[in-house]
Amino acid sequence: MNTVEISGRVSELAWFKSSYSGAEGGQCVEVAATADAIWVRDSKHPTGPVLAVAPEAWSGLLVLAKHR
Repeated sequence: MNTVEISGRVSELAWFKSSYSGAEGGQCVEVAATADAIWVRDSKHPTGPVLAVAPEAWSGLLVLAKHR
């Protein structure tokens, strides 16, 4: 995993939250996908830090989460 300065690109990404996230906010993360990374940020702080995860690592996380 990497944290990368992408301040110029953040606004260009198509961010989304899970359909399980309620409209009231709370403990949510937003995710955006590009060819080279899956980007993750705190929905309460959209201009804050962003985490870049390799697509392979993200796929592994989803597999683990699905089986929990």
